[in-house]
Amino acid sequence: MRLHRNLEDPGEGQGAGAHMISTARVPADKPVRIAFSLDNASDDTPPEDAIPLEFPELEQHLQPLPPCHDSPESMEVFKQHCQIAEEYHEVKKEIALLEERKKELLAKLDQAEKEKLDAAQLAREFEALTEENRTLKLAQSQCVEQLEKLRIQYQKRQGSS
Repeated sequence: MRLHRNLEDPGEGQGAGAHMISTARVPADKPVRIAFSLDNASDDTPPEDAIPLEFPELEQHLQPLPPCHDSPESMEVFKQHCQIAEEYHEVKKEIALLEERKKELLAKLDQAEKEKLDAAQLAREFEALTEENRTLKLAQSQCVEQLEKLRIQYQKRQGSS
């Protein structure tokens, strides 16, 4: 049962958050295999549900290897590996959430850029229409002036005849 309690309190006997496994005696590039036999299981073996022996969401090559129950060091390494596997799972979940958030933000950014382009297009159209309106008003005032001159000329002709 001591192992189960240690799993819940990872800081016991070490600094808070210290989950490092020393590789001083084994080179880091060499694979380490730890195995145990069920034939040698003692009566003080923790229940199966105390320590998850498998992490279904974890890739096979990252699964914690079962510990040798006779070796405290093996049990400690297994416990640390389980903690690391749980942390790895949490990090993967967080990465998935962050990737989803990234997709949402990129979609919003695309929408904002599209709206910005639409606004720029509308501004150009407004400028063109404003210029066309100014030109048409100028043409209208010139036509009104010309019409007034023609009326005056017409009236003069009418008055002189």
